[in-house]
Amino acid sequence: MSPVEDTVNRAQALASESFIASAGPGGQNVNKVATAVQLRVNVYALRLSPPVFARFKELAGSRMTSHGELVLTARKFRTQEANRADARERLAELIEEAHKLPEKRAKSRLNRIGKEQRLKGKKLRSSVKAGRGKVSFD
Repeated sequence: MSPVEDTVNRAQALASESFIASAGPGGQNVNKVATAVQLRVNVYALRLSPPVFARFKELAGSRMTSHGELVLTARKFRTQEANRADARERLAELIEEAHKLPEKRAKSRLNRIGKEQRLKGKKLRSSVKAGRGKVSFD
C-alpha cells in the first residue's frame, strides 16, 4: 500500500462525523432531517511529513482550525449517505493533493533579440510616462 493510501485510510478511520441541519433547497425535507455532514479529522494524528503537512495546511486554508483539526462540511446532496460519501471523497482528494510534489518552474530563457525588444519597450513606456509630468513654463 502506498503512503498516500495509508494516510487516506488512517484519516478515514480517525474521522468523526456529525450530522447538522442543512440550508438551501429541499422543501420540508431540509426542515425535518439533518442531512449535512460535518467531518472532523485531527491532522496531527495523521503523522504527515513536514513538507506534506505544509502543503496540506496551505490547501486546507480556513477549513483547518488553530488546534490542527480539519473541518469539512458537505451539504450538496439531500441524503446523509450521499453527503457522507462526498465529505470522505473530498478528504481523500485533499490528502492526495498534499502528497503531490509541486512541479519545478523551468527558468525562461530570452535570446538577445527578445531582450533588446523588451528594453526598447521599457524605454518607450518610460518616455511616455515622463511626458505626463508637470509642465514647466520657463
